[in-house]
Amino acid sequence: MGRPRAKVKRGFGEVGQLPSGRYRARYTGPDGGRHSAPITFVARIDAEGWLVDQERMISRGEWEPPGRQVREVHEAPLLLGEYAATVVARRRIRPGTAALYAKLLRLTILPAFAKRPLGEITAAEISTWYAGMRTTPTQQANAYGLLKSIFKEAVEERLVEVSPCRVKAGTQKERAREIEVLTVDQLNRYLAAVPEARRVPLLLAGWCGLRSGEVRGLRVRDLDLDLGMVHVRQAVVRLKGQLLIGPPKTDAGVRSVSIPPHLLPALREWAARQPVHEREALLFPARDGHSPLNDSVLRVAHNKGKAAIGMPGLTIHGLRHTSATLAAQLGATLAELQARIGHSTPNMAMRYQHVAAERDAQLAARMSEFATRRPSRRLLGDQPEQ
Repeated sequence: MGRPRAKVKRGFGEVGQLPSGRYRARYTGPDGGRHSAPITFVARIDAEGWLVDQERMISRGEWEPPGRQVREVHEAPLLLGEYAATVVARRRIRPGTAALYAKLLRLTILPAFAKRPLGEITAAEISTWYAGMRTTPTQQANAYGLLKSIFKEAVEERLVEVSPCRVKAGTQKERAREIEVLTVDQLNRYLAAVPEARRVPLLLAGWCGLRSGEVRGLRVRDLDLDLGMVHVRQAVVRLKGQLLIGPPKTDAGVRSVSIPPHLLPALREWAARQPVHEREALLFPARDGHSPLNDSVLRVAHNKGKAAIGMPGLTIHGLRHTSATLAAQLGATLAELQARIGHSTPNMAMRYQHVAAERDAQLAARMSEFATRRPSRRLLGDQPEQ
């Protein structure tokens, strides 16, 4: 949709087109106040007609502010389903985000409110709807956040006076998971138990804090072992059942992460054993050698690692938590944590620092362990030293 048209100046009042494509009519009344039509209009001619009616009432001495006028408005109310589709379509969002919004609308928002006029949805209804999703806290938070943002735009466009989304802390998960992280020893034992073919991508998740999609989106050129860096430039996302390569989750996700130096010798030996590929080729492709690796393949390898250390609840994302928490324990600032893990806001980085502070009693022992433990060259499938 193009830019909203400029307001059209008239002899009485003005008509302006909103970002939604509908038209708003406003004028200055006999009381000196600015008044808007109680609804917006699909067609400009309807908005013009409303202004004509207002001007006639003023000339006849029958005028009252629009809020007190008792009259029939021949305009179909704007339904939430229609407005939500308009709002989402005009947003500049990544394909993965668009897919998430479509799923949230289809599964949670539209079944409850699609046929309801925007102005008739109440705060009580929103609260009841929100409470009905308690068993799926992540979906609950995401769905409420999307609906709240839709109503925020409706308020800004004066389609409704106030938003009915008033659930306290509604965009936060009610039962947020505790951050589950590994010690250095657990991480080493985890990686030793992972099948060798999938060990390096999981190592980069655990030590460098990369997301699963970021690891699977790496190209040969992105692993710079001369500089000791891994460059995150793209990520694998699943969209409508297909694996696609696109930009990372956020703009902050585009970053370069330093690899802990003790890993570089083993990584260089691993790289030397790999077949020669073009620099633009995927670093960890599927079996066909060029398609993106399915997230389920990495999960199968991960399951063997977490079983070996007795942590059945550990997720691949938990490896990212491990990297970030270890960095926080070793003194990383909020800005350094944000840059390393690719977050656009400091909120999550602060959470890692909080976890690190709670474990401060273990910090000295871990630092000693980290400093004195010789890196295991068998970590990447090498032969043990004689």
